Amino acid sequence: MVTPIYAAVLALMFVVLSARVIAFQRNARVGLGDGGNRGLLRRIRAHRNFAEYVPFSLVLMALAEAQNCPSWTIHALGSALVIGRVLHAIGVTTEPETAGFRVAGMGRRSQC
Repeated sequence: MVTPIYAAVLALMFVVLSARVIAFQRNARVGLGDGGNRGLLRRIRAHRNFAEYVPFSLVLMALAEAQNCPSWTIHALGSALVIGRVLHAIGVTTEPETAGFRVAGMGRRSQC
C-alpha cells in the first residue's frame, strides 16, 4: 500500500500548519478567530484549505490504489499532492502573498 505513506506525510504537514496557527494566536494574544490580524488570517486559511482538500484527495488515491492502479501512478499523485500543498501553504502565508506559489500549489494557471 502506497497511500498510507502520503497520508502520514500529509498528517505531519497538518500538525505543522496547526502549530503555526496556535503559535501565532498566542503571540498575537488572540483567543478565538483571527482578531483582525492579517498574518493570522493567512495561517488559518492555509490550514483550513489543507483540511478541505487533502482528506478527499487521499480517499481518491486509496480508491485508485484499491482498483490496482500502478504504484508509480499513486506515487505521482501523492507527490503532486504533497508538493502542491507545500507550495500553496507557502504562497498563502507569505506576506505579501506569493501568488505564484499559491497558484502552482493549486495546479492552476494565472489569468493575468
